[in-house]
Parts: sequence; C-alpha cells; structure tokens
Amino acid sequence: MKKSKEQLLEICNNISKNTLMETLQIEYVDIGEDFLTAKMPVNPRVHQPDGVLHGGATVALAESVGSAAAFIFLNAEEITVRGIEISANHVKSIREGFVFATAKLIHKGRTIQLWHIPVTNDSGQLISDCKLTTIAIPKNP
Repeated sequence: MKKSKEQLLEICNNISKNTLMETLQIEYVDIGEDFLTAKMPVNPRVHQPDGVLHGGATVALAESVGSAAAFIFLNAEEITVRGIEISANHVKSIREGFVFATAKLIHKGRTIQLWHIPVTNDSGQLISDCKLTTIAIPKNP
C-alpha cells in the first residue's frame, strides 16, 4: 500500500523525536516523487556568537533531510542508511526566520547515493549549497 504525503511526513517527523532534529526544531514540511523538504527556525539556539546562523546547524539540517530522504526513497525495511560525507558552501548569512533544506537524489546506486541539498531562506535565497553522500547497508535478516 502506497503511503500518502501526510503519512510520509508524519513518519519523518516521528522518527525525529528525542534526537538532534527535535533539539534543532527541524520539521519535515513537504515531500514529492523526488524530494523531501524540512525547515528549521533561525533563532539564538542555532546562532554563532555574532548572531547569525551557525554553519554547523545548517549542515545538521542538510544531513538530517538527506538521510530522511534516503530512508523514505530507498526501501528502509531492507537497509540501514548512513551519511558518509557532507560538504557545504555557505554563501549568505541569516539572523532570523526559517531556513528550508530540500534533498534531491542526484545518483541512486545500490550502495552509494548522492544528494543535492540547497538551503534557502523564507524568500528562496540560497543560504548554503550542500552535497551529501549516503551508504545503504543491508540489514541482517
């Protein structure tokens, strides 16, 4: 049985309970055939000392949405997904509002996957451009 968009978003948000994603207030807000989007509030919890969004929080958002997308789009019943490399180019600062990260699959290998994850502000301006590599590890029967 195919799950609805709402059911898939509920799964993503439920697996985030009592994790870093909950601490950072990351919420999964949209899903389609080839993407997953999450948002995170920009406030003092995720600021660096000079009052702008910390790059580490941005990378945590990107890796969270990429890993959740892998979980949803790669048959999670049979595999465990792990991030093995992430890179980020931070191009614009932000002090408040929300950032949105959208994971799209660039390469879907049986073992290695590559995700493109732009992080944007409320106006759609690019804040960071991220790339995540994940590995699919077969679960033991």
